[in-house]
Amino acid sequence: MARTAGSHSDITGPRVRDAALRLFAERGYAAVSMRAIAGEVGVQAGALYNYTPDKQSLLFDLMEGHMTELLGASADDPGQSPHDRLQDFVSFHIAFHHARPDAVFIAYMELRNLTPENFARIEALRRRYEDGLEAILRAGVAQGDFDVADTKIATLAIIAMLTGVNTWFRDGGRLSLDEVIAQYWGMVRRAVGAA
Repeated sequence: MARTAGSHSDITGPRVRDAALRLFAERGYAAVSMRAIAGEVGVQAGALYNYTPDKQSLLFDLMEGHMTELLGASADDPGQSPHDRLQDFVSFHIAFHHARPDAVFIAYMELRNLTPENFARIEALRRRYEDGLEAILRAGVAQGDFDVADTKIATLAIIAMLTGVNTWFRDGGRLSLDEVIAQYWGMVRRAVGAA
């Protein structure tokens, strides 16, 4: 299939993903057509199939890209104390997600629209991220630094709490992002019984 004159895959492909990300976040996956995405990019609807096989693949690629970036950017130093590792996790999670509100919204709200196979792949990536936090909590419990009855439940609760910052925090508000991170670190620290 011939590409539209003047189009460049290295330019148009990212524009297709950016438009889909924005539209899925604004309207929801089910309400966005390939025609709407094409209109945002300024190409014919049929031209989108040069960049993605279908809308489901586009949603999966966006979610997988987000999770891959998240896993690649997160770092844990087991040589540090569990206290410091947990504080680093809290800071990283809030700052990373704050910079990507649309990707975060889609990653959590559009899971239901994935095929079972795609859901399983995204869920495996999410589990890897959760396992990193749970390893920190387990180390803290083992060393007597944290008082946590169930590290899996604590992991899910902490991630939900930290991700929730994206629903209400806006730059230029009453608190800076650093002040919010500091307050959330205090809440997480108390939640795990850390000094």
